[in-house]
Amino acid sequence: MTDSDTSRTGSDVEELVGDAELPASLLVAGLMLEKVESPPSMACWTGSFPRPAGSHPAGVSLVVEPAAAPGESALRLAHDVVSRFDALVDQALEHCRARLRDRCFALTTEELGWLDLPELPLGAPEATVWTDRTWAIRFAESRFRLGDPYGILVTFDGTRPVDIEGLDDE
Repeated sequence: MTDSDTSRTGSDVEELVGDAELPASLLVAGLMLEKVESPPSMACWTGSFPRPAGSHPAGVSLVVEPAAAPGESALRLAHDVVSRFDALVDQALEHCRARLRDRCFALTTEELGWLDLPELPLGAPEATVWTDRTWAIRFAESRFRLGDPYGILVTFDGTRPVDIEGLDDE
């Protein structure tokens, strides 16, 4: 390890990507992502947004499989997701509001009524970005049966929500 290696910080994303070892942290659009323990076949960095007291937690994860430092395209996508997080969460919520009315989701009459509330009963949004340039927002908290107990996943194509999946026990 050289002297320049020991003076690096999480803000040196471009330099850290070139290292043979996986970086302990990545600074992406002002959000610090820390490497977390994961299976040996993958590498994962995660970070949480500062939120006002009483509001839902929110975060972003970057997953690389097979395990390696994230490439430039994955970092660019993570940057886009982090820098537009709140707007993308709003898009995901509106997509849920529209799509969950479809019969295939089999919502109860009560659940269908929730779709007309000013705020949907979904919370704790977590974005996950994969190196194949796919990504999704999971609402970890949900009163909808189809999201019990793991939440509701909204997948995106670029910045457009395209699919919804309930993460129930089945």
